[in-house]
Amino acid sequence: MGSILKPKMPALSPPPAPVEAPTPEVSPEEEARIAKEQAAIERKRKGRKSTILTGPLGIQENEEEKLKTLLGD
Repeated sequence: MGSILKPKMPALSPPPAPVEAPTPEVSPEEEARIAKEQAAIERKRKGRKSTILTGPLGIQENEEEKLKTLLGD
C-alpha cells in the first residue's frame, strides 16, 4: 500500500562533462614582473618577522641580555 502513495522518482540524467578552464598566456615580461613582485613580498615578510621579539612562550632573551643595566634593573 505504501508504493501506491509514493510516486516513483524519475531517473536522473548524467551530469555534464566538466569544462576545462583556458590557460592564460603570460608574456615573458609579465612573468618577470610577477616574479619581482613576489620576491618583494617575501622580503617584506621576512623583514617584519625579524622584528618580532616574542614567541609562543613569551619574551625570548639571552642570559647576556638579562644582566643588570645602568637603570638598576
